[in-house]
Amino acid sequence: MKSRIIAGYIQEKGKTILGRIIVLTGARQTGKTTIVRHCFPDYTYLSIEDPVQKGNYLKLTASQWSHLYPRAILDEVQKEPVLIESIKSVYDQFTDPRYILLGSSQFLLMEKVKESLAGRCIIIELYPLTLPELRTNALDDTLQPSFFARYIKDEQQKEMIFPSFSLDPEYANKQNAYQFYLQYGGYPALTNTEFTDIDRREWLSMYVKTFLERDIRDLVSFRDLEPFVKLQRYLAHTTGGLVNFSNIAKETGVSVPTVQRYVLYMEISYQTVVLPAWFSNPLKKLVKAPKVHFMDNGVLQAVLQKTGFPNGNEYESAIVAEIYKQIKSYRLPITCYHLRTQDGREIDLLLETAGYFIAIEIKMTEHVNQNDARHLMGLQELLNKPLKQCFILSNDNEVHYFGDNIIALHAAAFLS
Repeated sequence: MKSRIIAGYIQEKGKTILGRIIVLTGARQTGKTTIVRHCFPDYTYLSIEDPVQKGNYLKLTASQWSHLYPRAILDEVQKEPVLIESIKSVYDQFTDPRYILLGSSQFLLMEKVKESLAGRCIIIELYPLTLPELRTNALDDTLQPSFFARYIKDEQQKEMIFPSFSLDPEYANKQNAYQFYLQYGGYPALTNTEFTDIDRREWLSMYVKTFLERDIRDLVSFRDLEPFVKLQRYLAHTTGGLVNFSNIAKETGVSVPTVQRYVLYMEISYQTVVLPAWFSNPLKKLVKAPKVHFMDNGVLQAVLQKTGFPNGNEYESAIVAEIYKQIKSYRLPITCYHLRTQDGREIDLLLETAGYFIAIEIKMTEHVNQNDARHLMGLQELLNKPLKQCFILSNDNEVHYFGDNIIALHAAAFLS
């Protein structure tokens, strides 16, 4: 078991008036059930997938729900959306009952939630493990926020950046988590110490199979799953690349609108991160196509049917996904973009806050040099807010400074 960043937030919200109904959603196997059962041990756990009990739950009146299950966790509630109506009725008629609704299908769950529970619930998303979480050994372990999270919260001013990552007292622990993440991703089941490498690869293969056979078929009724499988593989092979819907349509044999819908399905089922292109001034020649990154490198490797560590594009996706997960988990007020000009200048990740930008370049190299900073030079002239800081994240242990606001750090030092 690993400690989760979001645990304290869920517990805190569960005590508030607004937290009478908490909706926790996220990809299958991210640990939703484990975390809420740990945080709310006095709640009754109800599995809506239980074929014996499901029918009985559907027969309960609001009064019976209030009496029999005043505190309950409803798992996979999107399987029986009518139960969301039942919980709404309880909410409207009684003030004491509290419920936590779990679901792995964002589309089905959120569609019903927006119809029935608007203004009545708090929605929280759970993602695969982040690097700070991978470093823990138990649900109750104290989590150390990453350098990135501290930096956004302006706490970095109180600490020193080691001239070499290898000088960090936590170097070995951070490197172990980082190497595990790059090879297997962040799904909690894979951290089982009894698993062999073969076990982990088999688990990931089964995860991809289950995603296709259950989650996607739950999401939409496919007469033929093959075009979607082709799209999944296409996105895996081109992870971190610009999305060209016309090219994908030719490769998969479906229309452009269908491709756009399939890409949306991948995003709302938590399999990919879609980075929109940043642009604000139509006079500046900026590419407006989005980029798609796989959310989890272990799943990506399983889709590609390969093993080992990522290549360059896969590495970029792994780092972008980790930053994205931390932004969501720490609830940081940041919007993510990529930036590319028509003459080929590219910024892998552009983070926008209310008052400034942070630019991030991602390089798999173990030896960063001045050339790796070239796209960051003069970036401010393209932006409409101050550029607070530029980071180059890589596998180079040494810290490098290129000008006043460009720092090159080891990715594990930045994100652990």
